Amino acid sequence: MSISAEHLMPTLHGWAEELGFQALGITGVDLGEHGDYLQRWLDAGFHGEMDYMARHGNKRVKPELLVPGTCTVLSLRMDYLPPGAPPADILASSDKAYISRYALGRDYHKLMRHRLAKLAKRIATELNDGQFRAFVDSAPVLERAIAERAGLGWIAKNTMLINDKAGSWFFLGEIYTDIPFPTDVPKEDKHCGTCQACLDICPTQAFTGPFQLDARRCISYLTIEHQGSIDLELRPLIGNRIYGCDDCQLVCPWNKFAAVTAEEDFAPKHGLDDIELTTLFAWTKEEFERLTQGSPIRRIGHERWLRNIAVALGNADTSASVIAALASRREHPSALVREHVAWALAQHAGH
Repeated sequence: MSISAEHLMPTLHGWAEELGFQALGITGVDLGEHGDYLQRWLDAGFHGEMDYMARHGNKRVKPELLVPGTCTVLSLRMDYLPPGAPPADILASSDKAYISRYALGRDYHKLMRHRLAKLAKRIATELNDGQFRAFVDSAPVLERAIAERAGLGWIAKNTMLINDKAGSWFFLGEIYTDIPFPTDVPKEDKHCGTCQACLDICPTQAFTGPFQLDARRCISYLTIEHQGSIDLELRPLIGNRIYGCDDCQLVCPWNKFAAVTAEEDFAPKHGLDDIELTTLFAWTKEEFERLTQGSPIRRIGHERWLRNIAVALGNADTSASVIAALASRREHPSALVREHVAWALAQHAGH
């Protein structure tokens, strides 16, 4: 069987490319030091409310426990940097909403999982053997650790995976299999050098040091994962970022090599790459659910959507339209929304 798998290697990368993936790497099930790193991160409490990171025992760091029989893992990269308004221009416009570039278009989970499943089926058919299971953020999988071990890049100081030819604007997906494919050479060298632009730019100083992220201060965590009230000290630092944050990627020198994706599903929808905060704040729950259909944004729900935008409006330049928008939600049924609206209005008091 190993001979058949080895014989398939020359065509495997071509199949992945046909399905829209930009790279494929293969690793065994030994994730090296990444298990110890994860445990230290959890012990420090840096995962915040993301309890799922601490569940499942060793399945996250031992692929063979998650899917018994697994001996190799295929790691695949799909670039997502969309066209649209320059991120720097939106971040500099306090009346505009900044949404993380990955979330401007269609949710990548289903798209990638479907294509991974196609690739897995094609391999199984060709080999007439094997167990294959595809994952895209759908199980306890250390995707960046796997990708690093598979030679697709290195985990950088901002904890993102960076590829020296493509930067970091990409998604990762995995196929666990019991077929012993030849493995790639792990990327063991970090090519960040003395650069720490990502650490310095972080609006909330969420990095406790190189390669160490305290998610509890990360804007992506605060606007997406965090369920309740956003800490008062952090609200002014969030600026106009209402869903995720890309600052540590925007300043990374390696992203000069990133190419704009040709994947139409990742292109901005509903003008979300360049849209006013007041417009989004006016969305009713029904409009929110309709306009975020098929979008990763939908997962936070309308209540937290309004919470996030209220904070951004509190940080916006004072104007009649900003104050009117906030006032329109002053009596919102949600205590969470009312709290953040009251805070935002207070930021404009006296102007």
